Amino acid sequence: MNEIELSAGPLEYTDTGGDGPVVVFLHGLLMDASLWDEVIAGLSAGHRCLAPVLPLGAHRRAMKPDSDLSLPGVARLVEEFLDRLGLREVTLVGNDTGGALVQLLMGDGSPRLSRAALVSCDAFDNFPPGLTGKTLVAVGKLPPGMFGLFMQQLRLRPVRRLPIAFGWLTKRGDAATARWIRPVLTEPAIRRDTVRVLRAIAADRRLLVRAASTLPSFDHPALVAWARHDRVMPPSHGTRLTELLPHARLAQIDDTYTLIPLDQPAELTRLLSQFLDTPLPPRPGARASTVTLSSPEPPVPAVPQREPMVAASYPKD
Repeated sequence: MNEIELSAGPLEYTDTGGDGPVVVFLHGLLMDASLWDEVIAGLSAGHRCLAPVLPLGAHRRAMKPDSDLSLPGVARLVEEFLDRLGLREVTLVGNDTGGALVQLLMGDGSPRLSRAALVSCDAFDNFPPGLTGKTLVAVGKLPPGMFGLFMQQLRLRPVRRLPIAFGWLTKRGDAATARWIRPVLTEPAIRRDTVRVLRAIAADRRLLVRAASTLPSFDHPALVAWARHDRVMPPSHGTRLTELLPHARLAQIDDTYTLIPLDQPAELTRLLSQFLDTPLPPRPGARASTVTLSSPEPPVPAVPQREPMVAASYPKD
């Protein structure tokens, strides 16, 4: 694991190196860069893949007491990370709250971005998202010590698998979630950082509604990859994001919850590889294209949607 000192504090990150096109992967709340391990393994032969461990609750290096840990502040930290490493023509990929950070950077007109991929993520008014996000933000109102006591329950697998924890985020990733929560359970400084993040989210719940209004200005190729039966991130939001972005493609993925990099890493890798290797032509005003991936088990009943899904198809490679 590499480390770089940024204005807010030290940031750990993985970097496969190489001269290939640069892809930077962003994770969500109470997660770390290992969310992307299998996807990075599948892409690293032809791409330089980087994944920072952001200060979102599973980090091991505490931030400075005066650092801005709101999501806009963390997005600026990502921009600083790209700048300090001299990364250009970057494809930015985000899942869960990492996708919210990608949206903020897309709308900010970052000159270092050439493409972006949003993978089942916070969007519009689903912020904080689902039962998990709302529970975390509510508990984040507690003092850090009390917050830590509440979080101790997540040591137990049955608690981690509840809908208010990680149960509706991943079908197959419990081992990863057990690893991610260790810093917040054992390190007071990490608990303080996490509470600051959660309180900043609670203070600005319209952040992603405003961010959505800036997305039509992102004049670069975009991929929106969504879990077809996501219980936390409404599938209709994938369609809405695709329709907002001028040059976007929508892919729906079966047999997965929100954390597609854990539940369907091979299929996500295939989609990202296709996206990275075949630049999308400009299609102003185009609607979503949809990729349907095979599911080895019966589908989970879909959550109610606010608007109908617009769907077409294009062939797999």
